[in-house]
Amino acid sequence: MAKKNLIGYSLAKLEQTMVRLKQPKYRGRQLYKWLYNTRMQDFSLMSDFSKSLREQLETKFEIKYPEIIESQKSTDGTEKFLFQFDDSTNVETVLIPDADRQAVCVSSQAGCALGCHFCATGTLGLMRNLTAGEILGQLIPLRDLYGNDCFTNIVFMGMGEPLKNYDNVVEAIKIITDSAGLMVSAKKITVSTSGISPKIRKLADSGLKVKLALSLHAATQEKRHKIMPVADSFGLDKLMDAVKYYTQVTGFRVTIEYILFAGFNDKPEDIKALVKLLHGVPCKINILAYNPVPGLDFERPTDEKVDWFARQLYPKMPAVTVRKSRGKDIDAACGQLAGRRVK
Repeated sequence: MAKKNLIGYSLAKLEQTMVRLKQPKYRGRQLYKWLYNTRMQDFSLMSDFSKSLREQLETKFEIKYPEIIESQKSTDGTEKFLFQFDDSTNVETVLIPDADRQAVCVSSQAGCALGCHFCATGTLGLMRNLTAGEILGQLIPLRDLYGNDCFTNIVFMGMGEPLKNYDNVVEAIKIITDSAGLMVSAKKITVSTSGISPKIRKLADSGLKVKLALSLHAATQEKRHKIMPVADSFGLDKLMDAVKYYTQVTGFRVTIEYILFAGFNDKPEDIKALVKLLHGVPCKINILAYNPVPGLDFERPTDEKVDWFARQLYPKMPAVTVRKSRGKDIDAACGQLAGRRVK
């Protein structure tokens, strides 16, 4: 019988596992710490377990991370990792160093079903959801490579729509934020969504206290539907109601991600529509220039146009930032992840 991989097991599940092995329940918490806090992969070295228990665990279980089959480093220090799972499915994860923080951008799905017309991941379609263990498996190996301080912040902005894999993402976040787990503060975690309104409300009610980012990119229903098919299922009115609900329940402002496409959403009327849409919403706005994807029909605006857009927006909105794309030269920037090996 194939061994079961323990990475991704919650504390409750590990406690149940120990009880089934005729062990005290507290052994589950000890194993939990070994898995996520100590990052131990060898049962024989778990010194607070008896020899017979270590042998039982070795017989029935394994502790296995996905394989890093390729990595690339950008000229700006950004590093992209291609992970492969047992079924040969690939996802990409990006480590983004900065002066005051180190962010890691993790994937929640292999591919994506939403098909946003500007995104490389969307061209793949959805292969499958990642398990909680496969999400954690993108983080733990990075700490083995570079130490516990290799990331201070986690953003669910990689491949896939996190709220379309809600249960596994939430399970992973609980382990990530646990004091006996990866010990990352919930306030250092951002979940980015294209706008799955009911799940935004559900996340607000979850008590997780993570940050929310909304990939908006157009401030009218008409324009949004042209670039993001998800807009047909979750219209702007209900979406903004869900975002307001999130800010009210959590006390956090939401981050609005707005990619500028040359000639499409970068005009004065777009600024007016954006200001109107976000009126009364506690938020900060990140303006990004589009990162071109071969074969997709959008163009990157000039830096001057991006700066002009931000300057026009800033007096009307409380917080506007122009975000520099990182890792463009290795296809690691926003919208460029496609889970492919370098040819």
